Amino acid sequence: MASEGLSYDGCNFFRQRLVLSTLSGKRVKIKNIRSKEDDPGLREFEASFIRLLDKVTNGSRIEINQTGTVLFYQPGLLYGGSVEHECNPQRSIGYYLEALLMLGAFMKTPLKATLRGVTNDRTDPTVDLLKSTALPLMKKFGIDGEGFELKVVKRGMAPGGGGEVVFTCPVRRTIRPIQLTDPGKIKRIRGVAYSARVSPQMANRIVDSARGILNQFLPDIYIYTDHMKGANSGKSPGFGLTLVAETLNGCFLSAEMTSTPQGQGDPVLPEDLGRNCAKLLLEEVHRGGCVDSTNQSLALLLMTLGQQDVSKVLLGPLSPYTIEFLRHIRDFFQIMFKIEVQKPLEDERKGGDKVLLTGVGVGYSNINKTLK
Repeated sequence: MASEGLSYDGCNFFRQRLVLSTLSGKRVKIKNIRSKEDDPGLREFEASFIRLLDKVTNGSRIEINQTGTVLFYQPGLLYGGSVEHECNPQRSIGYYLEALLMLGAFMKTPLKATLRGVTNDRTDPTVDLLKSTALPLMKKFGIDGEGFELKVVKRGMAPGGGGEVVFTCPVRRTIRPIQLTDPGKIKRIRGVAYSARVSPQMANRIVDSARGILNQFLPDIYIYTDHMKGANSGKSPGFGLTLVAETLNGCFLSAEMTSTPQGQGDPVLPEDLGRNCAKLLLEEVHRGGCVDSTNQSLALLLMTLGQQDVSKVLLGPLSPYTIEFLRHIRDFFQIMFKIEVQKPLEDERKGGDKVLLTGVGVGYSNINKTLK
C-alpha cells in the first residue's frame, strides 16, 4: 500500500482521520496539535485512543514528536482478536467504541474487545445508546451473526469510571448497499433509566417524569430501570436515561441525558432529567430521518465501503461532525455523495427539513479476512 499520505492541522476530528486512514491504508500526518496552548500536544485520552488502534492492528507505525504536537500514523493490517483496554476516564468508553464499531467488521479475526472506564458521561454517546441504535443500523448493512453484541458488565459513571463493557463483532468480506429512504411513523419508545451508587428510587423518578411527557403521544412506552449494586456500580455515583424511538420500518432515533458528575457543577434533579430527555427525544424525532444524529457518520462510512452499487439514506439536518466526515471521506476514498434537501409538505407533519444522500460504494473488500 505505497500511497502518498495526507496531512492535517490541529486536533479536531482526530478519530475520524485515524479510522479512515486505517481503513484506506493511507498514511496520515497531523501537525500543530494544540501547539498554541499552554499545555500543548496530545491529551491523555487521545494517546489512549492511539494505543487502542495499535492493539487492533498489526504493524502500524506511530511516531509522535517530543512535545506531542505532531503525529505520524502509518496504518497496519486490521487484526482484531481478543483485546483489553483501559480507556482514559477523561472521555467515556463511547468515544473509543464508536471507532471500534467502524472498524470491527473489517478485521482478520473476529474482534472481542473488553473496554474499561466511564460507561456514561455527558460528552460522548453512552454505551446504552450505541447498543440500541448503532448495532441495529449495522445489521441493516449485513453485519450480523451470533457473535455480534455489546454487553455492559459494570457501570462506571464519570469522573471515577470503573465500568466494563464487552463488544464482540464478526468479520465480513463485503458490506451490502442499502436504501433507507422512508423511516415510517414512530411505533414505540424503549429506554433504560440507570442509577449507580445512588438510591434505586432515582431511576423510578426519572421514568415517571419522562412518561409524563411521552404518554401524551403514544401508548407503547417501556423504560427499564437498571440499578447496579456493589462492585458492578463503578467508583462514582450518578444516574441517567437513554430513550430510543423505533419506527415502523425499523429505524431508531435516540436521545439521552446523564447527571452532572460528582463535584462538578450544579446537581440535577431526576425529575428534570427525565423531562428534558423526553423533550430531547421529541426534538430528535422532529429532525427525523432514518438514522439519528449520533450515527450519521457510521451510516455514511458503511455506505462508502459498500459494494459498487447505489446506496441511499435519508437523514435529518447534518451535524457539523458529519459534514466534516463527508470531507474526510472525499480525501481518503475519493467518494462524493449527492445531497438533496427535501422540504416536508405543510400538512404532512414530518418534522424539519431532511437531506437525502446518494452515493456509490467503493466496493471495499476485507483483504485481512482469511479465506476458509
